This record gives sequence, C-alpha cells and structure tokens, in this order.
Amino acid sequence: MEFKIKYFKDYVPFHVGDEHHPIELNPRECPGVESEEAEVRRALENPIDSPKLREIVHPGEKIVIVTSDVTRPMPSWVVVPCVLDELEKAGVEDKDVTVVFGLGSHRKQTEEEMKRLVGEDVYNRVKCIDSDPDDVEHMGYCKNGTPVDIFRTVADADRRILLGNVEYHYFAGYSGGMKAIMPGVSSRAAIQANHKNMISPDSYAGHLEGNPVRDDIEEVYDFCPVDFIVNVALDDHKKIAFAAAGHHVTAHREACKFLDSIYKIKIDKPADVVIVSTGGYPKDINLYQAQKSIDNVKHAVREGGIMVLAASCKEGYGSDVFGRWIQQYDTPDERIAAIHEHFELGGHKSAALALVQKKCDIYMVTDMDDAMVTKANMTPFHDLQEAVDAALNRMGKDCSVYVVPIGGSTLPMED
Repeated sequence: MEFKIKYFKDYVPFHVGDEHHPIELNPRECPGVESEEAEVRRALENPIDSPKLREIVHPGEKIVIVTSDVTRPMPSWVVVPCVLDELEKAGVEDKDVTVVFGLGSHRKQTEEEMKRLVGEDVYNRVKCIDSDPDDVEHMGYCKNGTPVDIFRTVADADRRILLGNVEYHYFAGYSGGMKAIMPGVSSRAAIQANHKNMISPDSYAGHLEGNPVRDDIEEVYDFCPVDFIVNVALDDHKKIAFAAAGHHVTAHREACKFLDSIYKIKIDKPADVVIVSTGGYPKDINLYQAQKSIDNVKHAVREGGIMVLAASCKEGYGSDVFGRWIQQYDTPDERIAAIHEHFELGGHKSAALALVQKKCDIYMVTDMDDAMVTKANMTPFHDLQEAVDAALNRMGKDCSVYVVPIGGSTLPMED
C-alpha cells in the first residue's frame, strides 16, 4: 500500500507491503461550528454545573482572567472579548478586570505578543500582564507535598476565571481546566514538585482518573478556588471546534470528551511497527516539539517493537536544558534515574523520551546530525522508505503496521 505523510512542509511517500495489512490511524472529521465566536457564546449561555458568569460576578470585585501565553495555541483574541461582554452585563467595570497570561516556567512576553494574543482592543481596554513565578503567595501544600504558590495578582483576586485550550498532555492527561493555575501561575518550585509525578505509570496522555499529576493540579482548587472556566477544543487548523464553560472540573471534562470523540482512536492491540509523522511543521521544528508525537503513539507500538518517526528537527534539540540532559547521560536508564534524583524542567522531556525507549526502538528520519540522533538513543535515517524497510525487515514478514499521519494530535489506545 502507498502512503504519504507530512515532513516539515512537504508530503513524503512511502510503501508498505500488503502482507503487513497496514492500518492508517487518522482523527475523525470535526463537526463545523457557525463561527468561533458563536460557539464560545453558546457555551457561556449554557454553562455546565454552574450559574452563568454574569450571575456569579458583582460590580466592585477584583476579577482576574487567566489565559495562555504565546507558547500555546489558545485563541484568546476570540474568547476574552466574549468573557468581557459577560462581565459587562453584570455591571463589572473594566478597571476591575486584569488579564493574566500564565507563563508557567516560560519567558516573559513582549508587549506586541500580549497585544497579539488578546487583540489590540482588549489590550487597550483592560490591564494585561504576565504572571511572575517569583511574586507569589504561599497558600499551603497539596497532600503529596507540592507547594501551592500562586501569582499574587491571582491569589488576591475576588473572582478567578480560567481560559484554556484542551489537547492531550503527555503526563497531565489533558491541558486545560485547573492547569491554568498549576502550573500556569505557580512558582518554579511548585511546578517542579508537580511535574515530578510524571514518572508515575498513571501519568500519560488521555488519562485523568488516578493520574497523580492531574490530581495534584485539581487539588490546588481547595486553596485557590476558581469561579468559572471557558475551555475550547481546536481542530487541525487551530480553529475552535467546541467550547465548554462553567464548573472547573465538569466543564473541562466535557471538552476532553469532545477531544476524544475526534482524536482518540481505538486499536485492538499494539503493532510491531508504528510509522508516525508529527503532522509536519511547526510540530517537527525540533525534537523538543516532536517528543509529543512520540509520546502520543507509544501505546500503539508493542513492547520490543519499532517506532519510525518522521520529524525534520531542523532546529536540533530545541531546548538548551533538554539538549544538556541528552548530552550528559548515555542511556535511557540514566535519564530516568536522574529525573528521580533531581527533577529539572526541560530535563523532564528527556526522561519522557527515555520511558518510551524502554518500550521500543525509535528509527528517526530527520535533518538532524546523525551524532545528535544517536546520542539521544535513536537510529538516524535520512530517507523515509529506507527507515520503513529497515523496520519491516527487522520485525519480520508477518509484522503488523500502523501509520499515524498526525501524531501531534492523534491518540491511539486500546480500550
């Protein structure tokens, strides 16, 4: 059978013999919405397990709207104006509203970036600021010892409204919900303590109940309550396909459920060989980004199998810390042991990669230097068909094959 998958900005063909009965795993088609704005307003008019936002807030209260920074595809320029309209209906004045961009552990943003995220009208209408992980209020500790250190502006607010997009997250299960607070507006120490739970076997994409990372995130509510959320799920063009508003847990779960209906693909059993593309640029710009696709499809490949990853990675590792961990440790076991001993953001991605490498070999079709790929414990290739043939020859003439063209957003899993 003939296939084509995206590699950087082009499609690359390859062939898999019919004797392998290859199966292509693709997301389902997203239902259309009237418009992105109309979908958000529909959600605001029909909140889940909550009164309408205009019935919750009151004039004179200090209100914060927490939304994502420039590293996330959240269309705040669509959602924030709709939320401000709701606040206006309640008599809230613009001077009492602050939009906080949750940076987590990311860099500060430029004024132009903030304007672009919310739109110039909103930026000129209400106060818009970055969170500061060094200016926090300590509010207590979660059961597992994670400190609850919240950016002071958010901690001191009378009302907290969280915005976010919901997509698969390789150890929190999904983005969105209370994740806007932890890690969004938390201290570095709190983020590191929370992220240490990523090494648990219950911390993986698409998994919520009993996931210690997500449990930690949602326990933060007990110390820093949230009044209302608006979460959106996006289609492959990063347009809003679904919005859910209301309760911080149940509205989030509705958005997760919608995401699953499009992107979670049921498989009968793992395959011997899985051939995956990130979906191309920009998801394959570097290995730091491409790692998400590796993690998404890890459940589709059997123990001892082979994953063939097509990812250009023209920018190399893509993170100084991630690259340092790759260079510092020689084996997956060493990286996993190191993250147990001294957790470091950026290094955690190398440990996540190592956990997959304990399960299967990775053949990487890439523009990266061979030595960089080999140091990351993967086998380098520069021709997709050559990598596919090598994997099939090694696994045998009867080996089973999955092809995942959009690994960045597809989640293949057994029931």
